Amino acid sequence: MTTHFPILSVLLWLPIAGGVIVLLAGRVAPRWVRWLALFFSVLVFAISVPLWTQFNTGTAAMQFVENLPWIRTFHVHYHLGVDGISMPLILLTTFMTVLVVIAGWEVVHYKLAQYMAAFLIMEGLMNGVFSALDGLLFYVLWEAMLIPMFLIIGIWGGPRRVYASIKFFLYTFLGSVLMLVAIIYMYVKSGSYDILTFQQMPLGMTAQVLIFLAFLAAFAVKVPMWPVHTWLPDAHVEAPTGGSVILAAILLKMGAYGFLRFSLPIAPDASHALMWVIIALSLIAIIYIGFVAVVQTDMKKLVAYSSVAHMGFVTLGFFILFVIFAKTASTSGTVMGVEGGLVQMISHGFVSGALFLCVGVLYDRLHTREINAYGGVINMMPAFAFFMVLFAMANVGLPGTSGFVGEWMVILTSMKAGFWIAFGAAFTLFLGAAYTLWLVKRVLYGPVGNDRVAAMRDISKREFIVLGLCAVPVIVIGIWPAPLLDVMHASVVNLVHQAVQSKL
Repeated sequence: MTTHFPILSVLLWLPIAGGVIVLLAGRVAPRWVRWLALFFSVLVFAISVPLWTQFNTGTAAMQFVENLPWIRTFHVHYHLGVDGISMPLILLTTFMTVLVVIAGWEVVHYKLAQYMAAFLIMEGLMNGVFSALDGLLFYVLWEAMLIPMFLIIGIWGGPRRVYASIKFFLYTFLGSVLMLVAIIYMYVKSGSYDILTFQQMPLGMTAQVLIFLAFLAAFAVKVPMWPVHTWLPDAHVEAPTGGSVILAAILLKMGAYGFLRFSLPIAPDASHALMWVIIALSLIAIIYIGFVAVVQTDMKKLVAYSSVAHMGFVTLGFFILFVIFAKTASTSGTVMGVEGGLVQMISHGFVSGALFLCVGVLYDRLHTREINAYGGVINMMPAFAFFMVLFAMANVGLPGTSGFVGEWMVILTSMKAGFWIAFGAAFTLFLGAAYTLWLVKRVLYGPVGNDRVAAMRDISKREFIVLGLCAVPVIVIGIWPAPLLDVMHASVVNLVHQAVQSKL
């Protein structure tokens, strides 16, 4: 579907232009910075809504396509488009950016214009990553996106912010260099940087394995998968609340998205051959990192490790399709695992973002993230406690919340792959309940921790709006996931057929 209105270009460039305007306003009209940032973030979200309302769910073809020559000498195109896999992620990005702007309204005072501008510019770049259909354009936006987050952690972060920001940048940048090598190799072979051409291009097994490993280096770091996950807790702990929200809600999803857009359709035989590596790493993330989360004393670290475990669920859902296909020689039953992983991606974006916002609310009052510093918070902050318990239950996977839908679909699919895979996947329900409910018990319940806790005030109207906006999709997807599943179904079916079709 080609559209006359370049909606994807607007979603890419309008937030960047808004960020520049907010920067300029910081010099000439500082009191307008917050309102300008809110205006642009809400406007971008409003413009993104037609992606959903005008989306044709009956086709796997790319929609809202824009394709213009960019660098003619190297056949690079400014090529944008979305399908049922990428479109919900763009909506998640535009929605969460609005919440981050509102959440930082009264909290951020140091270099406020630069803070708001960094998030707006990053929003545009993230939208570009999810809609890019040219390999080189994808790579440029993928790398450019690191810069705003690097600055957000390094300038507005905690005491070890410089260490955390450099570690974040080095891990993600070095992994991405191999991805560039793979993209250039495929350009030499095909004469084009078009990602859809890459997906149709015949490749030998050796080339597929090398391409798969090159993409794995980039995507595994971003997810992040064990053992290249160590940058994430440091980045989360040191990042300001808004940085943690975007990091958990959006940036982690880009690695998983990369597997679906590049690894599975471009190197299907290598994906099949190396599926046990990904499945093993996913199960380690689910189980081992779950135990690591249990022993955390810092709220942010606990939620950060929880994110690693939940993203392990996502990659497991993507790759067990090969196990089922090898057993049955049929794609029947494989689609649900991939769809479950995608639903888990979207759900985790809302739930983990909301949990980091909850931690930020507590930190703004007591200026500590240590769990032992709290206790009995529900007595002073009943409205806050309601939201924190809701998001904690979603993190556990309680039926009726978005966290249940994706996890249940992946576990059901895992049963078809094998009992022990399903057992390992389901084990996260016990661990998730252990670390999440223990966190809730120690922070919200029991005797009031100390006089400082006793003096805490409940959430303001602004904080209520932010947490309330997060709660709506968590409940709606949990009760009625059909619209989300309908949007992605045709694209997932097409992806599964590409993944099981040998190129040899």
